[in-house]
Amino acid sequence: MKKLIIAGLLAVTSTAWAQTTVKVEDAWVRGTVASQKATGAFMRLTPSANARLVAAQSPVAGVVEIHEMAMEKDVMKMRQIPGLDLTVGRTVELKPGGYHVMLMDLKQPLRNGESVPITLVFEDAAKKRFTQDIKAPVTALGGGNGPAGMKQDMGHGTHKH
Repeated sequence: MKKLIIAGLLAVTSTAWAQTTVKVEDAWVRGTVASQKATGAFMRLTPSANARLVAAQSPVAGVVEIHEMAMEKDVMKMRQIPGLDLTVGRTVELKPGGYHVMLMDLKQPLRNGESVPITLVFEDAAKKRFTQDIKAPVTALGGGNGPAGMKQDMGHGTHKH
């Protein structure tokens, strides 16, 4: 009986260890000016198993959404998407002009040198949700490039959502 209990505990423990994780690298948030109510968060995501980014939250914003920018009939359009598929072994880059986390209804300006807490919400292949908390440094507005040379030209300054 003791062996059965130990085997059961080991099975539960190994399942917990096998949980999908997502490596988050080079996260950053674009700085804002006083009247600006929206900005973007950018990063690279690499999952340990197939997963999906389904939501995000941050105490600095009233609304946080996953967005994409894409060409439609020769016009660049931005829109909310329900999630972003992440494939094992592939890094997905959230960057200006592409996929990004949109922080809207900002509660205060975000200044260079500050750090923004963001909770990323993922789903694994079994649709089980898990979260990952990150802190993304704010890069000055108009500073040219964010971490890892990511160009900061996303056009959100006066965009209304």
